[in-house]
Amino acid sequence: MKIEKTRHLPILIEQDEDDFYIVSCPLLKGCHSYGKTIDEAMQNIQEVIELCLEDEDDNNTVNKFIGFRDIEFKIAS
Repeated sequence: MKIEKTRHLPILIEQDEDDFYIVSCPLLKGCHSYGKTIDEAMQNIQEVIELCLEDEDDNNTVNKFIGFRDIEFKIAS
């Protein structure tokens, strides 16, 4: 019998020029998906995360999440 663990993973959400939502989990290498709505994108990334976590058992390293930062700079016009 498998024991289930709960994990909390950060998800980055962006919107592209075609109004699709691009989602990625920075902890897992190559863990990206998209959807027409945020809900669809979140459902899709959940499937990708499950696949990535299966691969994790096969020596797929998990990145250490540090955080997000904001940087301010001036652009010459």
